[in-house]
Amino acid sequence: MFTGIVEEIGRVAWAERRGGDLRVRVEAERVLDGLAVGDSIACGGCCLTVVAHDDRAFEVELSLETVAKTAPRWREGAALNLERALAADGRFGGHVVTGHVGGTGTVLAIDAQPGAHVLTVQAPDEFARWFIPKGSLTVDGVSLTVVDVGGPAGNRDDLGAATFTLWLIPHTLQVTTLGDLKPGDAVNLEADVLAKHVERLLALGAVPTPQGAPA
Repeated sequence: MFTGIVEEIGRVAWAERRGGDLRVRVEAERVLDGLAVGDSIACGGCCLTVVAHDDRAFEVELSLETVAKTAPRWREGAALNLERALAADGRFGGHVVTGHVGGTGTVLAIDAQPGAHVLTVQAPDEFARWFIPKGSLTVDGVSLTVVDVGGPAGNRDDLGAATFTLWLIPHTLQVTTLGDLKPGDAVNLEADVLAKHVERLLALGAVPTPQGAPA
């Protein structure tokens, strides 16, 4: 499990096909401390298993499914937000993040405001049911708060139900890769897993209707 609090920005040293998988070497510093083969690291929001490491970098393997369902970050020179799995005694600074990317969104616009950059992002339609104003969302591995969202129960009539905005403070822009985004870029998205669990429970009828409430 992760929290969406990025520890450092790593950089892809190389990526090559090996059999049916993509082997990727990521140069890093901080996340290498105490690292062991088999550990999990969120790379751009994608939970990956360390298969090799040394004092300069670690290596991971991505299946073709992972490559197909995530943003195109797996190339030499690409920057990745990195976070090690949360230790039992660690600070829970973000929200519950699994590192299981649900899909990719597209940056529609970036608007510089005093003290913040406003990102407008178009998500896949199926994400709309998990978005609420001031709800949690993971974008490229960063725990963020949805500010505006359209559709029913949204707060912006001019936005579609799967379109949302994020207000990024200067610190976030400096310590993550989000400061490098441009309109048209793809980003990895992970919806709040708690919202997804509630949706599933309701769909299965596992949550009883309160007495006196309409069924």
